[in-house]
Amino acid sequence: MAVLDRASLEQSPLADLHAIASELSLDGYRRLRKEQLIDAIVARQGGEEAGSEAEPDADEASPKRRRGRRGGRGRRAPAEAAAEEEEEDAEDAPEPEPEQSDENVEGVVELLPNGSAFLRVDPPDPSDDDVYVSGAQVKRLELVSGDRVSGPRRAPRRSERFASLLRVDTINGQPASELADGARFDDLPAAFPSEHLPLESGDLTLTAIAALAPIGRGSRVTVTGLPQSGKTEVLRRLAAVLADREELQLWLVLVGVRPEEVSEWRGGPVEPTVALSLSASSEAQGQAIEGVVEQARRMATRGANTVVLIDTLETVSAPLARRVMASARKLVDGGSLTVIATAPAPIGGETTVIALDAALARTGQFPAIDPAGSWTMRRELLAG
Repeated sequence: MAVLDRASLEQSPLADLHAIASELSLDGYRRLRKEQLIDAIVARQGGEEAGSEAEPDADEASPKRRRGRRGGRGRRAPAEAAAEEEEEDAEDAPEPEPEQSDENVEGVVELLPNGSAFLRVDPPDPSDDDVYVSGAQVKRLELVSGDRVSGPRRAPRRSERFASLLRVDTINGQPASELADGARFDDLPAAFPSEHLPLESGDLTLTAIAALAPIGRGSRVTVTGLPQSGKTEVLRRLAAVLADREELQLWLVLVGVRPEEVSEWRGGPVEPTVALSLSASSEAQGQAIEGVVEQARRMATRGANTVVLIDTLETVSAPLARRVMASARKLVDGGSLTVIATAPAPIGGETTVIALDAALARTGQFPAIDPAGSWTMRRELLAG
């Protein structure tokens, strides 16, 4: 049977398939799953498999005997010859030694939008000595950016650039095993917001919001209205006043916005944590929002008062938008997570809605707040 038929490839280890793909100059073969890699190798040979040829007799079973077929040097395809040589080399090669951990490493966590992280050994600057932390470890231990973590690492494999963290031993000087057994955000009891976010700044729009639809620590807030009603402008004014509150951990997420708006936000009082213009896919936008909200949830579990500003939820799916809004809450005897997002209409489950009047906004009149459509649930708890 020919060396590169599908059956033989399926029985080959992944390392041998990588060697064959390298010989065939297949681009990006290390990113392919085994089934995809086999398909690519077969396709590179022209899609022909050994099953289309006659079965060889016993004398042809040895690769060395096949070399003598068709006289003298033989006329095998270059890819087939290379693959046979790779197989013979693999048979003679010694078994690889078991992977061992490197020395312990300590650094500061920097979360990535996809949920994984890097351990910066010389924070805040990245370096080649940084260590990759898997998303599973980040989620299980509820790591956040700024955590100081230590643990053993392993050296990078051939296809990797960075070393990887094998396990987390300590977080901020405490044993990771103790923190892993702590209470989860969703398991903690919540209460209606009773501490208002101070919006005093002399801005008439913010004064109107404080009077008609006050916002508290742990509120779920949507700023709603038709296009050109001033939703982004209201969010920008809220960001400016909240940025001055040192007791708040503040994040700004821009997804599905115009490129010009991204430029306007940058350099302002709050730098965007994530900025994806309307050209980004809905999936990428959703992942960006959920990544930031997850980090804010972990901080709230540790007792911090966090605020996530989002412009906008219009371009993500309705179920995701509801999950994001549902994350906001005031934890009993703990921290809080406040979500303030722009949207064409209320998402559902809000504790505060700030409705805007497009007609007023188009004439340049601010505040352009619609008193009839703006409200806060249990606003008596936020009086004063």
